[in-house]
Amino acid sequence: MARESESGLPVEAVYGPDQLKDFSPAEKLGEPGEYPFTRGIYPTMYTARPWTMRQYAGFSTAADSNRRYHQLIEAGSTGLSVAFDLPTQMGYDSDSPVAHGEVGRVGVAIDSIDDMRTLLQDLPLDKVSTSMTINAPAAVLLLLYQLVAQEQGISPGSLNGTIQNDILKEYIARGTYIYPPQQSLRLAADTFAYCRTEMPRWNTISISGYHMAEAGATPVQEIAFTLSNAKEYVRAALGSGLAVDEFAPRLSFFFVARSTLLEEVAKFRAARRIWAQIMRDEFGALDPKSQMLRFHTQTAGVQLTAQQPEVNMVRVTIQALAAVLGGTQSLHTNSFDEAIGLPSQKAATLALRTQQVIAYESDLTATADPFAGSYAVESMTDDVETAARQLIDQVEEIGGAVAAIERGFQKDEIERSAYQVARQVESGERVVVGVNKFQADQEEPQQPLRVDVAIEKEQAALLAQLRSERNAADHKQRLDDLKQAAQGTQNVLVPLREALRARATVGEICDALREVWGVYQPPDVH
Repeated sequence: MARESESGLPVEAVYGPDQLKDFSPAEKLGEPGEYPFTRGIYPTMYTARPWTMRQYAGFSTAADSNRRYHQLIEAGSTGLSVAFDLPTQMGYDSDSPVAHGEVGRVGVAIDSIDDMRTLLQDLPLDKVSTSMTINAPAAVLLLLYQLVAQEQGISPGSLNGTIQNDILKEYIARGTYIYPPQQSLRLAADTFAYCRTEMPRWNTISISGYHMAEAGATPVQEIAFTLSNAKEYVRAALGSGLAVDEFAPRLSFFFVARSTLLEEVAKFRAARRIWAQIMRDEFGALDPKSQMLRFHTQTAGVQLTAQQPEVNMVRVTIQALAAVLGGTQSLHTNSFDEAIGLPSQKAATLALRTQQVIAYESDLTATADPFAGSYAVESMTDDVETAARQLIDQVEEIGGAVAAIERGFQKDEIERSAYQVARQVESGERVVVGVNKFQADQEEPQQPLRVDVAIEKEQAALLAQLRSERNAADHKQRLDDLKQAAQGTQNVLVPLREALRARATVGEICDALREVWGVYQPPDVH
């Protein structure tokens, strides 16, 4: 019986030399750390040191999240990853009417520099790498991070981390956009330019396929649409006057790792190869660092099940192996109870321990790129690369990622794939253990972590205190400066930073930009 991969590509029962008749090791493989980086972006990969173990966390108040970060560092986490609540992601303060019921629910509530101080209290910001999953207001949260670090005596030039800052995928798959695409691209490009001089070690964007995959994108769609978005960001930065090798080394990516291990490894290898060629041949990047696709991976949240949640530990382990064998630079492993609620401390620690066992008890870190030359993986890599390039070409024919977004092309393609998977699960053609096969008659009830509803009132009280204490005239002047910059061509991050220093809130900053730039309305909303 013929099998297909997640991307609908044929999977052979046996692979051999015949599948690699067009395969040129010198051209497509090379050595680790060399163009086209199929085998990894560093010569030694994990033989010198393992990937960054970064656990995604954030909930309730800044104080609650700060305690969790200290626990993770004590457990051996080598990188922090901040989850923000929905109001923060959408640029609203916790006391905004639209924030009601969502404060602190899916991440931490950050309304002002006061909250950021609490969030980062006593954390070694000059030693730890911090990732912030924030998009439309990414520049706002980045500048709050910089200001607090400076208060702690840490130079911005020594800060190391990543902001997601990938607004294009929000229009495609996730929906936490604020401004129209062109203004959002301007804000991203301004962030590139600002960090080049102010925070040179900071990764200014994490171009994300993860959320598209969670929405139903196949592995081919995930890398094709992600790299198409990346090309749009490169064009925006070039259009703002930056040279490609000035900003491209700080671009990074964010992908999912599914349970289909072989195709996932092939996907990561193909993505590196495609991106290297795009940057060298299309954009003329000469610096090898500009040609490297550096990426963070998260195990597949959409594949976690509420039924028999302990089985998720097995899924996460397989997915983590796929990421490591694929050459990821950092990794978050999901907690087994996340399909039920926010992860408990015990589950979060166990997820981190999963990475530590792979890194320190297996032999996967003994050699770079252990799958190199595998008939199956090399053939799958070629197949994924070919299909992804075809899809990238389709996006280019439409006019690029933004034009395709405005037409709804990526969204339609992803929804079609998601529908097909749902039908397969419903029919039993696709087995999900514990859901449509191997069910348990009785399961022990799980006690998820709950967020106290009182935090909404606590955050509102803190905001009221902040507004009563700050210098009202200075605050107003700084917001006016920001709006004036947004109307012109000046880099908006400098006046934005000064408004935050004057204790403007996240919501006030975003409202000022909404006033100038407007709010995006998708094509199907009238």
